[in-house]
Amino acid sequence: MLKLKQDHSELVVLSVLAAGPSYGYAISKDIAARSDGHFKLTASGMYPLLTKLEKNGLVTTSWEEVKASGSDPESNGRRRKWYTLSDKGQRHLTKRIELHRQLQSILDGFVHGSMGEQDPQTGFAG
Repeated sequence: MLKLKQDHSELVVLSVLAAGPSYGYAISKDIAARSDGHFKLTASGMYPLLTKLEKNGLVTTSWEEVKASGSDPESNGRRRKWYTLSDKGQRHLTKRIELHRQLQSILDGFVHGSMGEQDPQTGFAG
């Protein structure tokens, strides 16, 4: 398992939310599934990050009451907080993706260059 840095965690969470609204546990499961189990974001990392994203206006939230099947219809269920990527969050994500691609391209130039190959995009040779 690889540990996500805070900066990468933000990019990953925003990318998951770009697919649609979700809640913390489901976001965590989606990250693990989409990375074939290589990335895991625990509750201690997930919820402070989601709070930060909400405070920065990158996500909006809403609440849902969830009841277990077969529970008393008169009883209260537990509350689940849903996170939705805001317009500001979408713009931020688009910028982050572009920066990620630029960095990846530069790093690829070094990696390809160190292997004695020339990358046609960067022109770096090894």
